[in-house]
Amino acid sequence: MYTDKYMKRREIQELKIKPLPELQKLLKEGRERLRILKFDLAAGKVKNVRELRSLKKNLARIQTFIPHPCGTSKYKPKIKL
Repeated sequence: MYTDKYMKRREIQELKIKPLPELQKLLKEGRERLRILKFDLAAGKVKNVRELRSLKKNLARIQTFIPHPCGTSKYKPKIKL
């Protein structure tokens, strides 16, 4: 999972070409990390609360590239003919 404050443009480009199982794996790992951070925040162990925000944004970016079961997706890959 990307742990930088913000995802760089190169990292977003890499997400576009990753296969679906790998994106789902990244999403699952990110959600687990978010769950742990929320528990740590409630216990007072987290010093950097901005990490939660950046993690949520990164998870949203990953979800953008995962197609929806109904066939709709926010991301439309450009097809070159």
